[in-house]
Amino acid sequence: MVRGDQMKRIIAIILTVLIFLSLLSGCESKASYEKYQDTFFDTFDTVITVVAYTETEEEFESYMGKIKDRFMELHKLYDRYNDYEGINNIKTINDNAGIEPVEVKQEIIDLILFSKEWYEKAGKKTNIAFGPVVEIWTEYGERAEADPEDAELPPMEILEEANEYTDIEKVIVDEENNTVYLEEENMSLDVGGVAKGYATELVAVEMEEEGLNSTLINAGGNIRGVGKPLDGKRERWGVGLQNPDEDLFDTGNVLDTVFVNNESVVSSGDYERYYMYDDMRIHHIIDPKTLMPGDYYRAVTIVTSHSGLADFLSTSVFLLPFDESLELVESLEDVEALWITKDGDIKSTDGMKKIMRSEGASGGDKK
Repeated sequence: MVRGDQMKRIIAIILTVLIFLSLLSGCESKASYEKYQDTFFDTFDTVITVVAYTETEEEFESYMGKIKDRFMELHKLYDRYNDYEGINNIKTINDNAGIEPVEVKQEIIDLILFSKEWYEKAGKKTNIAFGPVVEIWTEYGERAEADPEDAELPPMEILEEANEYTDIEKVIVDEENNTVYLEEENMSLDVGGVAKGYATELVAVEMEEEGLNSTLINAGGNIRGVGKPLDGKRERWGVGLQNPDEDLFDTGNVLDTVFVNNESVVSSGDYERYYMYDDMRIHHIIDPKTLMPGDYYRAVTIVTSHSGLADFLSTSVFLLPFDESLELVESLEDVEALWITKDGDIKSTDGMKKIMRSEGASGGDKK
């Protein structure tokens, strides 16, 4: 469930990209486009896979080089664990909590302002200032990974003490000077609930601006589509949703498929990172109200245009009871959701149903 167990998250990618080459469409694309795919492993502690249609392999390789470089740059900026020469990152901000403001690059300023804005809009459940509590759960998760027989829950008094230093209003952003300052010494930022999706969005937009107009980027389950597959057959990308009750490598692990174009698909679930304690699944999505793992759902999936928002909302929606969760989603423009409850029931918004294979949608449909 924790950083020491992040390879599990790499393997337990919550969404599987499905390429249905047999689906037909009435719209033909240029015959010169070919499909290429590549994967790399050294950013955001996850597997990043890129599928794209380009006219030549050299063109694809050129884009891949830019994609890898940009993901690496953003990984270093949003890293809370490691220092990098000549770079002020999230760790630098945390190291200077209660000491002094830290000058950072615009990508960090934008991420923090985005997260503060959506914290207010999305039920105050996804809090980038929640680092002190996350660190405690991380420590206990690492212990459980090292010795499952010795798995424990953190004492509530320790969690409550850490929670005293999670006030997002004390994360001070000075846009004029491009600085970030944490007002109290014990504060720390944890951007794990938004950074990967936000980075994916930046990369997708930048590559589209450079001319890559048919690609699907899968950053460890944060999936962002650009355009449509240029195979002459499909109008939309097919993205499979993992069944939380099935192993990733089981051929029946796809619960359903959603079909998208310029949209993102992100899921959060109790099956991603967890340890067992007295037959309880102790997962990594911690409710800031109870300071315990959220207990409403097995998984939720968000579909919206901005990958950072999809990442952010997948946590918020997971941590709200269904009526409030549905109300939040329906209050937002261009956001659809699917919920898998603890007893296995599947609920979804009307807009989500329109793009689900089980409801009759296909890759050949125009949106």
